[in-house]
Amino acid sequence: MSFTGLPSEAVPALMTGIVTPHPSVAGRADAYLPSPCIQNHAANLAFLPDGTLSCVWFGGTMEGMGDISIYMSRLTPGSKRWSEPEKMSDDPEKSEQNPLIFSAPDGKTWLLYTSQTSGNQDGSVVKCRISDDGGRSFGPVRILYDSPGTFVRQQIVVNGRGDWLLPVFRCVGLNGQRWSGDADTAAVLISRDDGASWQMRDIADSIGAVHMNILPLGGGDMIAFYRNRFAENLLSSRSSDGGETWSVPEPTELPNNNSSIQATVLNDGAIAMVYNHANASTSDARRQSLYDEIEGAEAGETAIVADIGRKAIWGVPRAPLSLAISKDGAKSFAYRVDLDTGDGFCLSNNSKDSLNREFSYPSIIQGGDGTLHVAYTYYRRAIKYVRLAPQLLP
Repeated sequence: MSFTGLPSEAVPALMTGIVTPHPSVAGRADAYLPSPCIQNHAANLAFLPDGTLSCVWFGGTMEGMGDISIYMSRLTPGSKRWSEPEKMSDDPEKSEQNPLIFSAPDGKTWLLYTSQTSGNQDGSVVKCRISDDGGRSFGPVRILYDSPGTFVRQQIVVNGRGDWLLPVFRCVGLNGQRWSGDADTAAVLISRDDGASWQMRDIADSIGAVHMNILPLGGGDMIAFYRNRFAENLLSSRSSDGGETWSVPEPTELPNNNSSIQATVLNDGAIAMVYNHANASTSDARRQSLYDEIEGAEAGETAIVADIGRKAIWGVPRAPLSLAISKDGAKSFAYRVDLDTGDGFCLSNNSKDSLNREFSYPSIIQGGDGTLHVAYTYYRRAIKYVRLAPQLLP
């Protein structure tokens, strides 16, 4: 069911988790995942070993606050309703964000997420919990990578040698001031021992390229897509050696508004991308930073004295939420459809007063039967789920 244009204060009443057929698009169904939180953001989808579709996200009062925690809901095979969410983290001193689920080759299921104080992304570390029973229960919280400023968003990829590739971005503070994203860079954490240890590999000339999203293309070939801190175009780079080394990120034809994207390789080899079809040239809306509503944020541990000459751009509307498909290896994206439309207002993260109207931070995954599953932030009040039958794809 489409609720485009619905006032955000009405969203909580819809957060039942019931998957409902769209009234005018045959083969599409929507749901709003249940949550006890005022704000819900940064969804990631993954299939668990038994075929259950999982969705993890963070929720609380507002991004950066100490009550922001990780939540997880499940849609079991054949079910029409997402489960009540389980709270997966609970550190009252930290804002815990950007979760992802990874089903490892050895059968274990990993939950990864970031942990920071207030708006200090340059002080963040990566935490994890591990499940030995297919994601039904998880072990204790431990630190996966403790270099301050390390942030995750996208899925772990296993290359042909069995190495685990965890794309990360490095949040760097400038001039002793609070983090604002101006100097963030991309990197890959590589584990050759099933997650016991990790080596950082920086991506050359990647200032402004974040949320690296790695897709295997066969053999040792891989492509990665990136969010653009300067709100110009979505970026991409390639690897021919299984993710050991990468080309310099270059602009694609798709715009980017300094908001997250996610792509997947479809069963037929095409690449499907979900993103906001907007950038800084489409709007003059601007805000100072992501955390300009959070008090008490100070310069983080990685602050350096430098001036790179460019500033990250925040506040460009996060709408429409679009699906684009490439059938030529991401050289072009000839097919595009909007999944949600509106003004995308994001000059505030305030969910308590229903000020935000963004559609953002999408996640996308395809099932073995060809069904496409998408989840994303709806007005920062809910996580919206969209299911598309195979016949809706080109």
